[in-house]
Amino acid sequence: MASQKPIFGMMSRKVLLGTTLGAALFFMIVGVIFWGGFNTAMEATNTLTFCISCHEMEENVFREYEETTHYTNSSGVRATCSDCHVPDPWVHKVIRKIQASNELVHKVLGSINTPEKFNEKRLAMAKKVWKAMKATDSRECRNCHDFESMNPESQKGRARKQHINGMEAGNTCIDCHKGIAHEKVHDQLTEEELEEIEQPNPEYIRPIPPRWLAYMEKDGNGDKETAVAEPPVEEPAEPVVETAAAPVPTAEPVPAAPPTEAVTTATPSGAPEIDWDSVEAVEITLFYPGQSSMEWILKGSDHSGKRAFTKGDTCLDCHEEEEVDIGDLIMSGEKLEPDPITGKRGSIAVNIQATHDGEYLYMRFQWPDTEHVPAAFAEGGKMDPENPVKLAVMLATDDEKVEYADRSGCWQTCHIDASSMPLEPDAATLGASPLASALDFSAGVTKYLKESRTSIEIEGKDGKTRGGWDKLRDAGEIEAALADGQFMDLLRYMSGTGESEDGHILAERVMSGGQGVEFTGSLADGTWTVEMKRKLTSDKPGDISMSTDDLYNIGFAIHDDYSNKRYHHVSLGFKIGFDNDDAHINATGK
Repeated sequence: MASQKPIFGMMSRKVLLGTTLGAALFFMIVGVIFWGGFNTAMEATNTLTFCISCHEMEENVFREYEETTHYTNSSGVRATCSDCHVPDPWVHKVIRKIQASNELVHKVLGSINTPEKFNEKRLAMAKKVWKAMKATDSRECRNCHDFESMNPESQKGRARKQHINGMEAGNTCIDCHKGIAHEKVHDQLTEEELEEIEQPNPEYIRPIPPRWLAYMEKDGNGDKETAVAEPPVEEPAEPVVETAAAPVPTAEPVPAAPPTEAVTTATPSGAPEIDWDSVEAVEITLFYPGQSSMEWILKGSDHSGKRAFTKGDTCLDCHEEEEVDIGDLIMSGEKLEPDPITGKRGSIAVNIQATHDGEYLYMRFQWPDTEHVPAAFAEGGKMDPENPVKLAVMLATDDEKVEYADRSGCWQTCHIDASSMPLEPDAATLGASPLASALDFSAGVTKYLKESRTSIEIEGKDGKTRGGWDKLRDAGEIEAALADGQFMDLLRYMSGTGESEDGHILAERVMSGGQGVEFTGSLADGTWTVEMKRKLTSDKPGDISMSTDDLYNIGFAIHDDYSNKRYHHVSLGFKIGFDNDDAHINATGK
């Protein structure tokens, strides 16, 4: 017993504020146990199992989350609820857990205990999350996604471009990535709310990582040049016309059209023989746009790229290399297309060549044909039975006289209230309009430009109807705009009739009045070949006079498979130049 006295005496020794060593050791052990239990409880409440233990979460957001890449992906790395919604730093984690007690109150009150109640409050709850993530520079996103670790070469052009913009301007992840794990609700925000939440924060500006700087130096700020395809070299079998070219390579095989559908149009008078094999070809993908109007592009809750577009980025900057995916998505009927045509292709790869002789511009277009896919809503399945194919070329000067032509090609001619678009006025409305004497409404509202209207309603605020078909400027103003070059030159080929049309777009689509253009076309071995001859200069109203020293905005559209109106394939906006390697399409001298 005597040997225990020293130990007992040591444990009884007072060490701090009158506390004995034994008591201190006891409380330390209790504290460790408590701390361990507390942390165990903290971690237990961070598990996916705990988060979906209440039916409010399990029946709503969990079902949505299961369909996303954060739940299942090729790498097998899963981000669970807590990874996105619970901070990692301990102090912030505790604060978040305390805040979560409010959620327990609403659990008891039954505030969101049914899907209907949940959806009523979904936007309000989402706003709180977005606000919190904005305030922390998307801290939880950056636990996994770090600019330093990203490889810009493996990203799509749009992602690469916007990540660079975000680092330079001070944007954060949540500015662009709302709705990636749960049902989309940010389209219910007003434009003012959207602009506020997506406003850059100078405090979030960060240096461009060395890996990104190296890539930008190598590839020009991350933008890839339009892919250049070598001209076809195979000789066609049994050509329909003397210079018919070989089929254009395509990513997916397409069956050749029946021989009975082969067509040929005459060679233009005075057209020189052109060695097209010596002219470089550019492959440009045209895609199906559905009902994506200019108003849709300019409304942020419709088109999340509005901010980038209005500040100067082109459609090509963001969507190059995505044309096939966009076309397939829209053609599926999942987005922007209420009347999908089952079996119709979503995109067309077109080989485009251009040359000039100082007086004329010559262009050749080649693309694969397909078997006829009938449109269920058209008589006989053909919207335009006379013309299996129509090709349109739109030109505009590169001096901003036509707003947005420098970044969207011909998109600014397409409006939400045009024929076959969502808000097209009916025949009775058009017939009763005082504009019926000034515009041709026989085919409904055609393409038009903002420059011909007093205003265009983009957002539909306060019950206003989006668009501007009925806000026509007076005749004098339109005539002045035409004389000033505020129009798009429109050239069109009609395969069935063989017609070549030279018109323009300003107040409406006008298919006459230009100096004239000559097209020839043929269908051979499943490939369409269309050649164009156009004089560079003109003094006719509605014609763009082209100088070999300048660049011009150009866009293309193909109505294939007897289609009409908006049921076509269109290109993004490109630049055409003459002996200019900086142009997307370079017309080389012959």
